[in-house]
Amino acid sequence: MSDILLATLNAKYIHTAFGLRYLLANMGDLRSRTALREFDINQRPLEIAETILAAAPKILGLGVYIWNVGPTTELIRILKQIRPEMIIVIGGPEVSYELDRQEIVELVDHVIPGEADLKFAELCRRILAGEKPLPRIFVSELPTFDQLALPYDLYTDDDCRHRVIYVEASRGCPFTCEFCLSSLDIPVRAVPLEPFLTSMQRLLDRGVTQFKFVDRTFNLNLGVSRRILEFFLERWKPGLFVHFEMVPDRLPEELRAVIAKFPAGALQFEVGVQSLNPEVEQRIRRRQNHDRLRDNLAWLRSSTGVHIHADLIVGLPGEDAESFGRGFDQLLSLRPQEIQVGILKRLRGTTLDRHDREWGMVYQSTAPYEILQSQTIDFATMARLRRFAKFWDLFGNSGHFTRTLPRLWNSRSPFLALLDFSDWLQSRGAKTSGIALSRQYQFLWDYLTERIGQVPSEVAMDFGADYHDSGHSDRPLWWPENLPFNRKSPPGRREALPRRQARHLAGSPAVPPSTTG
Repeated sequence: MSDILLATLNAKYIHTAFGLRYLLANMGDLRSRTALREFDINQRPLEIAETILAAAPKILGLGVYIWNVGPTTELIRILKQIRPEMIIVIGGPEVSYELDRQEIVELVDHVIPGEADLKFAELCRRILAGEKPLPRIFVSELPTFDQLALPYDLYTDDDCRHRVIYVEASRGCPFTCEFCLSSLDIPVRAVPLEPFLTSMQRLLDRGVTQFKFVDRTFNLNLGVSRRILEFFLERWKPGLFVHFEMVPDRLPEELRAVIAKFPAGALQFEVGVQSLNPEVEQRIRRRQNHDRLRDNLAWLRSSTGVHIHADLIVGLPGEDAESFGRGFDQLLSLRPQEIQVGILKRLRGTTLDRHDREWGMVYQSTAPYEILQSQTIDFATMARLRRFAKFWDLFGNSGHFTRTLPRLWNSRSPFLALLDFSDWLQSRGAKTSGIALSRQYQFLWDYLTERIGQVPSEVAMDFGADYHDSGHSDRPLWWPENLPFNRKSPPGRREALPRRQARHLAGSPAVPPSTTG
């Protein structure tokens, strides 16, 4: 048993609590008295409470995020009912702002807003020393990386084999986009490069093959980003996969030269496009050069094997469904392998609420604080777009339908065609998650051949190729008797890569360059 327990509820088991590992690495003389325990939101708070109470810590530190604030609040209620003397300290993005409006803040002993890497250890020392009184809101000064111990040796062997390994080369963002918490995190601070690369080498030596960088603007400092890319390129071996968040309009030749050398599928770039409406971008203080963005994505798709995951947001102030649809079509024409359609959230601490009155912005009052309606998108339309986003992720981003799905639109607007497909799926009782893959194929076949009247024998050519690339060799039970089905063995999987990226790499581009204008 330990005096101090660090815990959180991750969104999934496969995720790791990067922030807690930073706290543990910086506990100093208290590190031997501190334990770390991770749970996930699929576990009942009552069961989590049982585990924590059995550990009997004097101090419990909980990481609170938008995805876990609800169950974490319930967990704290239970703990305080059973063991009120346990000191509970919370921190994390969700409890760093608007503290006077949150029930969870009222339930705990202490809150540390901001980056608590050093402040949590300081608070624990003062509590264990019996110092009283201590402030409930324990404000944290912004630490610099030369003050911090890096946390990478705290990943266990099980983490290295089975879970997402998060790393960071910098914190902060120089941009001021009003929907994003990172806009409040200024200045950008870089990790000392040599100790960082030494830690990356140790992870490689332990067998880690998948690295997810959480830096908001990895390619901001070109010298550092090039050095890190070269580090992984020099050590590349089959299965190595590295994820970066990139500024979409910043990809000069010095980075291109290194990126182009990576084998197909080794890199994934998360590209935050968010909107392609200049008026909306100006309204939310987002700076973005569209010409350079288009040129960079075109180059990545034509000259590299980078897997591109682009982000687009529904519901920004003043943007209607038609404007969003035009942006979706423009982005799709640039052929990223995935487009993550996100619903706007009003995150605590951001300045997005200054648009509420002018644009009639109405959000959920509880996490995840998604937009419900606005002056330009009514509630019913927003509900349609929310379904569209989920069905698009299921059919468009999964990599299972790279040849067949573009048949939905041909010369039409992909957005309007996909929206009609989404409405049709709802009318057939399809759920936005949990649809068996075989059922997804049947829905798509029925829509193409019955709803929009495409010739079955023509659809079958693309359909069969996608079906086999997804690992099937059987003939579907519902396949028309008069239509031949090509029984070929499924291709060998690229098991070294994450499955979703491997499917995109195996299939043809989802959208030919000429499909949309």
